[in-house]
Order: sequence, then C-alpha cells, then structure tokens
Amino acid sequence: MLGPSSPAIGVSETLRHVDPNVVLPFLSSALSFVFAVMVADQWLRRRQPYQLVWTIGLLWYGISAGTEFLGSAFGWSEPLYRSWYLIGAFGVAAWLGLGTVFLLERTRFGYFVAFSVFAGGLFSILSALARAREGDPVTAGAVPMIALATRYRRSLMAPTAAVILVAASVAVTILTFTAPVDAPGYHLDVTGVPTGEAFPSDLRILTPPFNIAGAFALVFGAVYSAYIFMPKRRVLRVEGGPPIIGAIGRAIAVTVNFFASIPGAWRAMRAGTLNSRVPATILIAIGGFIPGWTSGLNRFGITWAFFLGELLGVIFIFLGFLVSIEVFSDLRLPFTRVVLRRRDGERRATG
Repeated sequence: MLGPSSPAIGVSETLRHVDPNVVLPFLSSALSFVFAVMVADQWLRRRQPYQLVWTIGLLWYGISAGTEFLGSAFGWSEPLYRSWYLIGAFGVAAWLGLGTVFLLERTRFGYFVAFSVFAGGLFSILSALARAREGDPVTAGAVPMIALATRYRRSLMAPTAAVILVAASVAVTILTFTAPVDAPGYHLDVTGVPTGEAFPSDLRILTPPFNIAGAFALVFGAVYSAYIFMPKRRVLRVEGGPPIIGAIGRAIAVTVNFFASIPGAWRAMRAGTLNSRVPATILIAIGGFIPGWTSGLNRFGITWAFFLGELLGVIFIFLGFLVSIEVFSDLRLPFTRVVLRRRDGERRATG
C-alpha cells in the first residue's frame, strides 16, 4: 500500500501541477530552435535558398512559441504581446511557406502562390466589409507580380515573393508596434491562451494574406512535392488553357491524381522502393496543416488546442525533414565536420 511519501504519489502531484500553457510552448520553442540550427547547418553546406528561408521561418516559430512560454510562466506585458502577435500572426507561416516557394521555384507553383495571396486578401475584405475601404496593401500588387513572374520567368517567382514579403513585413512591423492596444496591453482567453483581440480590427484583418498564403504554400507545396516523387496514376489530365485558369485546372488534376496514386505509393513503401521524399513531404504537409487548423479555431473562441497544435506541427515537420535522405543524409554536430551517424548506420567520431 502506498504511503504518504510514496514516489508514485509525488509524481502524481507534480503532474497535476504541470501547466500545459507553460510546458507545451516551451517544448515547441526548444524544438524549433534545435531544428533551425540543423537547417542552418545544411544551408552552410549546400547554400540552397530554401534552406536559409526555412531557417528564418523556424527561428520565428521558436521565438513566437518562446513569447508564449514567457508570458504563461512569468506574466504577459505589452511589448511581449506585440512581439508575439507580429511574429506569430505575420511571420511564421509566411516565411515557412516562402521556403517552399523557393524549393518549387522552377515549377508552375507560383500561380498557386498568387491565388493563395489573393484568397487571403479576399478573406480579409470579407471579414471586414465595413472597413473594405482600408483595402489590403499586401494583396493589391502581389498577385499580378507573382503570376507574371511565374508566367514569363519562373526563376524570378520566388525572389519576387520574397521582396513582397520583406516589404510587407516592414509595413506590418511598424503597424503592430504603433497600433493602440486595449488595457492591460494584452488579451488572454479564459484558457490563458493569448489572442489578437486587444489589437484594433484594422490591423487584425491584415493577417490572412500572410498566414493563409503561407500555410497554403507550405501544405500544398509539400503535397505537390510528394506527388512529384510518388508512383503516379493519372485519372485526370488538364493541358493548356490561359495561365491562371489552366493552373487551377492542373491543381485540381494533381489533387485528384494524388489521391488516386496513394494505393500505388503504399505498395511501393511496403516494398521499400518509395522515394523518401514522399513520406517526408506528407509529414511536412500534416505539420503545416495542424497549427493552421488549431490557430484558425481561435477565431471561433476555441483555444484549448492552440499550444498543442503548435507543438504537433513542429514535431511533424521535424520528422518530415529527418525522413528525407536528401535533407539529412547524416547526423553531424552543427557547424562542424564531426559526423555522429550516417544514414546507412555507420558511426564516425570525426569528419
């Protein structure tokens, strides 16, 4: 029989006093920073632009979750709240999505990016018809610029999107740190989760072109990458047509063919012949979808899943990168030549 000082009782008491609003964002932040270091190390070795952009996006992920940890553990303040909103609402999804844009810059994916930015801007306007005159400074010029770059010179599509994002980020940084904030300088839901309700709606309606376009680019870019490398069964073909309309038709065809190809991909995986990028990119797509979904629930007052979705998102994306041989062919001490384990299982003490 367990006594008053039993270790099991002590552990139970400790777990009962663990605050998930502190633990979950701490884990998300720590994993994001570790992940960012690993991707930055890959960028130093291979100098691929998408790796640098993903590093920035992962740093934003870690900082955003870090502000949530600090606020939950030590109390919120206005500067912390403004930083959380700027990085979380405008930075994380947009920069992770931009990394996918760079990865797929030689494809027609730019049409989908342009459509995503348009959809985000349209959502902003529909969310605030009374303030439609405010417009959306991000969407107006971004859509045709990205679409034209994709149409005439695909190599310029990703840099064009990057220039637009940097310029828009500067604008929303100024707006976020100068906008009036309701007392006491932040807003928490009844569950202790921060929400953007302390900011004026004129600022909040600017977030969709950033987070919707970024999340769409990350999730559907990962699905598209999986489709490229999986055994295909084409049940729907769309050829030709005007650039934008044709691109939408091809996107529908890719979606249909992707689901039709899943049984063949499953058989290839069981046989050990499936390209590693397929499960890797599917995991990344899941990781991009989960936090987008749980953060979207915040708009409807459902906040209990926010921190959990944030942690699950970075875990799935991290697993996706680890699965991909092309991304992590070996495990090294970052920024050194010391190889701890190669993908074939060989251990090494030095590079």
